[in-house]
Amino acid sequence: MTSVDDAVTATATGPGPRRAWLGMAVLLLPVLLVSMDISVLFLAMPTLSADLAPSAAQQLWILDIYGFLLAGLLITMGNLGDRIGRRNILLAGSAVFGIGSVLAAFATGPEMLIAARALMGVGGATLLPSSLALISALFPDARRRGIAIGVWTAFFAGGSAVGPVVGGFLLHHFWWGSVFLVNTPVLLVLLVAGPFLLPEHRATERGPLDLRSVALSIGGILPVVYGVKHAAAEGVDAEALVTVIIGAILLVLFVRRQRLLDDPLLDLRLFANKTFSLAIGASLTGMMSLAALSYLASIYLQSITGRDPLAAAWLGIPMAVAVFVFSIGGSGIGRVLGTRVAFVLALLASAVGNLMLLGVGVDGGVWWYVAGSALAGVGYGIAFTLVSDVSVSSVPPERAGSAAATSETSFELGNALGLALLGSLATAVFRSSSGTSGTLGDELRDAGSDASRVAVVQDSFVTGMHTATTVGGLLLVVMAAATWFFAPRKQVVAP
Repeated sequence: MTSVDDAVTATATGPGPRRAWLGMAVLLLPVLLVSMDISVLFLAMPTLSADLAPSAAQQLWILDIYGFLLAGLLITMGNLGDRIGRRNILLAGSAVFGIGSVLAAFATGPEMLIAARALMGVGGATLLPSSLALISALFPDARRRGIAIGVWTAFFAGGSAVGPVVGGFLLHHFWWGSVFLVNTPVLLVLLVAGPFLLPEHRATERGPLDLRSVALSIGGILPVVYGVKHAAAEGVDAEALVTVIIGAILLVLFVRRQRLLDDPLLDLRLFANKTFSLAIGASLTGMMSLAALSYLASIYLQSITGRDPLAAAWLGIPMAVAVFVFSIGGSGIGRVLGTRVAFVLALLASAVGNLMLLGVGVDGGVWWYVAGSALAGVGYGIAFTLVSDVSVSSVPPERAGSAAATSETSFELGNALGLALLGSLATAVFRSSSGTSGTLGDELRDAGSDASRVAVVQDSFVTGMHTATTVGGLLLVVMAAATWFFAPRKQVVAP
């Protein structure tokens, strides 16, 4: 392990170009896995549900618990990496993520799968901020750093988009546990090559981690998200109100404590930068809409159009390619147009793509999904790259981990809220329209050969999907308007 002085020197001068890009290649491995595991279950849920028979609530927890723990722990893990070393925490988190993946692959019941996904969330929370922050050590030159961040974002956002494609291929050939087991060989490469190719970096003047802030941040985020999810799925009741109120109180206490600390867990001064604040809002709304679109479209393509997982996955390739390509070029677009204009155009493209799903129906319109998701992918790719670029370039290197964690928290919280809120909105509309209380799969099985009942159930699901993706598109329009009117007009992306 390098010393602190060595780490600081590495940050100032950077490794050689060849070693830097080899290190970058290693960093992309955990990014791809963590982002893929956000969406890889979308296509696996029908097969998994038939095998493990989870309840409707357990299905939501299988999907949600991973993103919830990522969102709740990213700020803590980003700060911890700044103190104990970003490479150290990256490698430790990789081991935890791998153990959770193996347990998930061989889960024998929904409870075991939920617990394994939670462990994966804990490990994943160490990987994203560490990998993004290490880019500053690998690429001290602003232009190369901008290119590297674009590549990093392409793998992060592209991984989320390509997750269903990979999942569909694996499910076509293997059992549902393969979507988790595929993580292990990739993580072994990281654990072997990481110590040789990645520089260690830690802050030299950061104080000890404030454990009270850690408890308040986790204790605030999780109850709020759970309460909102419960209210969306079951209606507003005492349980939802109490958990939201408890979480909100803890978050208020967390914010007040950060204002008093000399070395806070979350540097609230970052939000004085309007571009940074709007970027966080863009990532939150962007991931909300992307998660809902990907999840609902995966169910639609399988349960409504009758495609198998692989056939459904092929239709997701245009969006995955669009996200990947435009993530790499996002920084360049930001330099040419300016951050403000690039953000607005990206958010509007994503909004139009979501709204195009209104053309999808029970009996046709799949190409509306293909075209709409591809257009949305163009916007997501540009926007997410700009978010990552702004978050890293707006702070000194010693706080890069905590700043990156803040932006990644908005990504993961947006993903969790997209499933919890927009996904639950689609479910509520489906149940109201069909007059049922079960899931789509349950109702289709109960309908059997009753063609009229099947038609009602399928039409109700499409109505729910239309409602959720329309709301997601409108949120993106609102965010684009806020960016246009409130973002500084000057260019802030690294030249």
